Amino acid sequence: MDKIPSSNGARSGPRGKTSPRSPSSPSGTARTQFPLRKYSITYLTPDNQINELTREAPAIASFEDAFGALGHGAIVQTKAGPMAVEDLLPGDEIRLANMQYDKLLWRGSMTVDPARPCADAAQHSLTRITAEALGPNRPSPDLILGPTARLLHRSPGIRTLTGRGSAFLPMRDFLDGINIIELRPAAPVRVYQLGFERHQSLSVNGVEIESLHPGTAFALGLRGDMLAQYLALFPHKIDLEDFGDMKSPRLRLRDLELLDGI
Repeated sequence: MDKIPSSNGARSGPRGKTSPRSPSSPSGTARTQFPLRKYSITYLTPDNQINELTREAPAIASFEDAFGALGHGAIVQTKAGPMAVEDLLPGDEIRLANMQYDKLLWRGSMTVDPARPCADAAQHSLTRITAEALGPNRPSPDLILGPTARLLHRSPGIRTLTGRGSAFLPMRDFLDGINIIELRPAAPVRVYQLGFERHQSLSVNGVEIESLHPGTAFALGLRGDMLAQYLALFPHKIDLEDFGDMKSPRLRLRDLELLDGI
């Protein structure tokens, strides 16, 4: 596969659709209402070329959630062997939590900068899961996750609430200060997320972590220019429907704790 230079304008997508992309410097109220940050994107084009680009977009939770799951050095298994997330390229075949392989279509990253003003201090923190904190080889070795990582969790309460056997819960909900520890980096660090044709559960250092998905349109809460800016970060997709259904729902640990208290 060849790597090609980025293009910041709209592009024609697969299946003859035209992507409603905004340029990298869009006009409109979204640019003036919110602080901006740079998001780095590497993606696979329909003709199997690798394209790289960097875009400025709002530094708000709905955008950052799609970029901040995996810390530098997180390991996934590929058909070519184990690889760190920062070394992956679109087109690599990644082993999922169900032991099947899927083609990586998109890798996004952003910088967690402790010096950058932020309304939510949690957005400046990472999570370290110590070796075997979640069971044998889960993880192996220690695993560093970004501020927006979600863990695939199973419990009877999830089935009671959702009718499903598992759900993705924020990794930060499991902080205990002993085996799952909050880290506050002293210097800027990169965090990553991986995207496939559909929502997946990744095996990262042996731990099941959620892949890229915007969530429901209602939960995402973006419209108009803001939605166009958001979609421009995912050139391998055309609209929200292209992400498909969620593999498992999203909950918070407190949802399950409230259920136990009933």
